[in-house]
This record gives sequence, structure tokens and C-alpha cells, in this order.
Amino acid sequence: MARVILLILIIATIVAFWVAFRPKRVQPSQQPMIKGPDDDEEFLWKLERDAFKKRREQDRKQHPDERPQEGPGDGRAGEAHPEA
Repeated sequence: MARVILLILIIATIVAFWVAFRPKRVQPSQQPMIKGPDDDEEFLWKLERDAFKKRREQDRKQHPDERPQEGPGDGRAGEAHPEA
């Protein structure tokens, strides 16, 4: 009879340790939130770029004679260059 009680106690101890120290279940990782187009920085940048290009083309069509004058090659239009 003592052997049966000892066996039950050993099994209960093993089960208790298993429950207490069992490997944690890995929670299923949350799926990454789907980005909408208004959250995507690259999309917003391209949208702004395209809108800028469209506005620039419309301005050029409306005012073809008002194109900016180019400078002497350094990109600075209209600046006076000191004589050396």
C-alpha cells in the first residue's frame, strides 16, 4: 500500500513540476497591420512628386514665356559674379 501512495505522490510531483515549468506556448504572432496607401511613406512621396510635376507642366503651358533663365553654368541665375 505504501508503494502505491509513493507512486501516486511521485506522479503528482512530476505533474506539478511539468505544469509549473513547462515550456511556454508560443502565442501566434499578430499579423502585421496592413498599411493603407495613406500610411505608406513612399506612396505619399510619389503622390506628392507626381502632383508637383503636374502643376509644373500646367504652369509651363499657361505661361510658356516665363521660364527661369539659367545662370552661367553654376545654377545661380541672375547673381553677379565678381571679376577676379
